[in-house]
Amino acid sequence: MSEHEIKRGLAGVVVDTTGVSSVTAPATGPSELLYRGYPVQDLAARCTVEEVAHLLWYGELPTTEQLVAFERAEREQRALPDAVVAVLDALPVDSHPMDLVRTAVSAIGATWPTLAPEERTREDDLARALQLFAQLPAVVARVQRRRRGLEPLPLRTDLGWSAAFLAAAFGQEAAPEVVRAFEVSMVLYAEHSFNASTFTARVVTSTLADYHSAVTAAVGALKGPLHGGANEAVMGVLAEVGSADRAVEWVARARAEKRKVMGFGHRVYKTGDSRVPTMKAALDVMVEREGRRDLAELYDAVEQAMADATGIRPNLDYPSGPAYALMGFDTELFTPLFVMARVLGWTAHVREQVEANALIRPLSQYTGPGRRSITGN
Repeated sequence: MSEHEIKRGLAGVVVDTTGVSSVTAPATGPSELLYRGYPVQDLAARCTVEEVAHLLWYGELPTTEQLVAFERAEREQRALPDAVVAVLDALPVDSHPMDLVRTAVSAIGATWPTLAPEERTREDDLARALQLFAQLPAVVARVQRRRRGLEPLPLRTDLGWSAAFLAAAFGQEAAPEVVRAFEVSMVLYAEHSFNASTFTARVVTSTLADYHSAVTAAVGALKGPLHGGANEAVMGVLAEVGSADRAVEWVARARAEKRKVMGFGHRVYKTGDSRVPTMKAALDVMVEREGRRDLAELYDAVEQAMADATGIRPNLDYPSGPAYALMGFDTELFTPLFVMARVLGWTAHVREQVEANALIRPLSQYTGPGRRSITGN
């Protein structure tokens, strides 16, 4: 008889409090994700990534003066340290992009002085967060261009965060509607309460490990296909289905084989993901721009087949994967894009953990052999 009720995956377990974000659980209708009390779909519609960064780190949307100062400080940090460039360029071009991003975060951390836990301040943590936010676009753009045999480009400082990244990744300024679609995705991905990677960052922080160790660990957690890799896997699903007229048959076969269909369902969204309509609208912009009605029809057919067969609705990864593909990103770059956004949430949680820290150390229930002795010669 079990002495304790085991909650595998910590399902349903409330381990701490947070003021960063929350997911509502209404009796009817989709759940809603709030950043510091603001519905994320409203933030995506009206705010830049820089404004959302300020909200997550400081608790409030910036005033005009605060935003100007914040943008100036971010732009001043965009150039990668020479040591980080050297580390990235020394690694194989065909390394997994998430391995390169994880290594880059660790290398960026190595350029900072080591602090004793008692020397750590809120200002220092926020300075490190700002540098990561400013430099991760340069890392991801460099990774994509190296994969394609192209010379890496520096981030321009006369453009906003999203526009500067797209220009560095593709070698030319993106159209305003593309920049906006990309920015919407970044806002939607920026934060999501105690997800696997965020919880990982908080666990590492609870040991009083240094700041960049926590973020590096979070990147490692995000690499897993059940977390950050889902938007990449969506493209595999769509490619396997092939065309809209095959969707019903494909879903039936996937169910018979008990396969998990990536991009559908979510641990905390039982009645639908409120982020999806906003991201789907951004995807629609890209579909019309690129003339890809075939992709839209395939997308809709798979979604409908899943709804009819299972009642399971799509999550944010389902529309974001095709949107990133239409923007021109390699599929293997989708999760690094996720990192660029989610670093905002991770760093907000790291600071929150520091300010009310307790070592995170759960118990386990032993199920191995009973006490025994070594016998024989």
